[in-house]
Amino acid sequence: MMDIPFFYIQNYQTTQQVIALDKPTAKHIVQVLRKKTGDIIHLTDGKGHLLTCEITTADKKDCSVFIKDQQYCYLKKQRVSIAMSLLKNPNRFEWFVEKATEMGVADIIPLRCERTEKKSFRRDRIQGICISAMLQSQQCWLPQLHEPLQFDDFIKSKLEHTEKFIAHCLEDKNKQPLRLVTTEQSNTIIAIGPEGDFSPTEIQRANENDFIPVSLGDTRLRTETAGIKAAALLC
Repeated sequence: MMDIPFFYIQNYQTTQQVIALDKPTAKHIVQVLRKKTGDIIHLTDGKGHLLTCEITTADKKDCSVFIKDQQYCYLKKQRVSIAMSLLKNPNRFEWFVEKATEMGVADIIPLRCERTEKKSFRRDRIQGICISAMLQSQQCWLPQLHEPLQFDDFIKSKLEHTEKFIAHCLEDKNKQPLRLVTTEQSNTIIAIGPEGDFSPTEIQRANENDFIPVSLGDTRLRTETAGIKAAALLC
């Protein structure tokens, strides 16, 4: 049996019974997937709701569905957030966002650090990548994509995390492997630096703000690879 396809709806009211899908989604369902009246699809709003729907109207102009069943998917107890520097090559940052979403990261926070080379951020594009990855991995929770933060603003912000880590490559007698210091706390955040790593000043400021220094292994990783390895160890 084929998997029931997943689609995203931005706004959903729990009192709704019939939903008229937006034009891009309708076009994909009817013209690309060749779905017809009576076929079943899943919808999610990325906020935990999973809707099982039957297509009631399917033509080139519009597609409407009737909600046959709705479920609420609760978040995992462990919430993992990754704050990572924007990258010179935006494709590498987008790859990280896609994979981190598939792995269940709850928050993605782009950072602008001292050594960050590229400062621009295409929010609409990145949000679209998050949505596509959520649907591909058949999840009902969309990661919260934050606006980029300056590193100092980030470490001084009121983070509601029980564990705060910073991964860097400098020699540090207090640095431990992340795999040895993680626990099953409910909220964890880790900061990943740019291509040239965090500066010594940034690392010191992070330590002063209760970030625990960690390593991600014996090899020097690309920034986006470090982000994914952190997600694999924490999620």
